[in-house]
Amino acid sequence: MTQPGMARLEFASDLRTVRASLVSMTRTASQAIRAATTALLDQDLEAAHLTASLEQELEDDRLALERRTFDLLARQQPVAGDLRLLVSAIKISAGCGRMGALAQHIGTAASRSYPVPAVPDELSRIFRRMGDVASRIADGAAVTLKTSDAEDAARLEVDDDAMDGLRRALFRALVDDWPHGVETAVNVALLGRYYERFADHAVAIAQSVIFIVNGRSIA
Repeated sequence: MTQPGMARLEFASDLRTVRASLVSMTRTASQAIRAATTALLDQDLEAAHLTASLEQELEDDRLALERRTFDLLARQQPVAGDLRLLVSAIKISAGCGRMGALAQHIGTAASRSYPVPAVPDELSRIFRRMGDVASRIADGAAVTLKTSDAEDAARLEVDDDAMDGLRRALFRALVDDWPHGVETAVNVALLGRYYERFADHAVAIAQSVIFIVNGRSIA
């Protein structure tokens, strides 16, 4: 029979593994949006293939983490902070999976238009900044997951505001004497939406950190 003290040590180790997995998944999502942006703006098919591979990795990791988390909830009956971590882990891993899917949508758009650029050249700067902001928010979310710093998590809202500003700039370009036709306008609008949603999911991860740390939900 497992002694109570030993069981608690094993549970603590399991919790550290769950947290480490969440950190790794969030970093993988950041890598995926960087690869997708390279595919989109540099007509790089290798980067598009990498995006697809990372999206599948995130889905595999999500399923594995979900199984582990449900097993711990069933066996350990955690309370307070431990319970908040495990419940949030399910939400965070799902968010990482969606981030991977959004990056994959961008990579697919790049592959579909190859060798023609998927976005007009005059919008490349906006999309490159969108990619930078999206990956920065995801990297920040990974750090807050690792450090459990609720204040750092809250500060990621500033970068989210920057993403909102970039999407507004994108829409202004679409309505200001747009010369590239309706189909391109629709595709560009969708791509901007993918980046915005990616950032939203990354911010939601940071908000989950605040909940894990102090039990306060701000979503």
